[in-house]
Amino acid sequence: MVDFRLSEEQEALRESVREFALEQVAPVIAEHYERKTFPYDLIRQMGKMGLFGLPFPEEHGGMGGDYFTLCLALEELARTDSSVAITLEAAVSLGAMPIYRFGTAEQRERWLPQLTSGEALAAFGLTEPGAGSDAGGTTTRAVLDESANEWVINGSKAFITNSGTDITCLVTVMAVTGTTPDGHKELSTIIVPSGTPGFTVAPGYSKVGWCASDTHELAFDDVRVPAANLLGKRGRGFAQFLRILDEGRIAIAALSTGLAQGCVDESISYAQQRQAFGSPIGGYQAVQFMIADMEMRAYTARLSYYDAAARMLAGDDFKHQAALAKLYASEAAVDNARYATQVHGGYGFMNESAVGRFYRDAKILEIGEGTSEVQRMIIARQLGL
Repeated sequence: MVDFRLSEEQEALRESVREFALEQVAPVIAEHYERKTFPYDLIRQMGKMGLFGLPFPEEHGGMGGDYFTLCLALEELARTDSSVAITLEAAVSLGAMPIYRFGTAEQRERWLPQLTSGEALAAFGLTEPGAGSDAGGTTTRAVLDESANEWVINGSKAFITNSGTDITCLVTVMAVTGTTPDGHKELSTIIVPSGTPGFTVAPGYSKVGWCASDTHELAFDDVRVPAANLLGKRGRGFAQFLRILDEGRIAIAALSTGLAQGCVDESISYAQQRQAFGSPIGGYQAVQFMIADMEMRAYTARLSYYDAAARMLAGDDFKHQAALAKLYASEAAVDNARYATQVHGGYGFMNESAVGRFYRDAKILEIGEGTSEVQRMIIARQLGL
């Protein structure tokens, strides 16, 4: 019989992250959101808690946990705020994980200790102004200058999380490095340290949501890095990208579940206090049904990402389940944010309210790390269509 109950250690982690979110994040995040400032103090505290090292071995400065423990932390953070949650998700699954999965011993030794401690952040440079879901549309190019033993990179990237903070140490760049024997683009990934000449970080975007997270457009103008900065084998960039995104979709499903559950939490609290026509609105069936539906979606989303994570950790094929979890949980988050705003009425439309932020933050979950349409394509193909 399948048992989805958490172990004592997992429950302790969940409780500690929940306490941190309520006591440290909740009191300050609204101001960061309104001012569009990056919460460095919260990130430092998360680093001291070991959250950035959760799924990594102790030999690399990690906590010796697994990917599911990361997902538990993401869910609890997102119950309070998604900007802080996405900073952790992108730093681990998109920033440090490619180096852990595909890096050489030297690359791991150089970069992982500072990434797993949270002292530094890394970013994953995949999306471009004209290429997102279609990685084959990548136009950024890297040419190997054999005389200097250096890669020369030219191009741009868009919507890159954690790419311009004061503690960002590198961006892993997907680039065209040649042509395959069958005439397709050869895609490889290359580590570009922050501050490399020719590497420019544009001002941060003005975003609808995730206003306390860091997102930039990047430009590469004859950027030169050592040939040894190639991450993994040349020409394996696309395969690496698929592996990282399959894992990342479970993490985004966990984050989405947290936002969906946060909508339930806030709506229950408000419905018990708000009076209308002489009694709390939670006593009215219309409100009860909205909140019941919200709880159903959050509960189902949680089971979905639990299952995908379990398959991943067991070494089974999990692409199908990751796509299902990401698709369902992200759409549950959007639906719950809409319902929670409705329960709160005018107060839900104010940015200082948690559900106002939830409403603005939810939509990107149906877009980032694979749109809902891409998830449906993956599911259909896994079904043999």
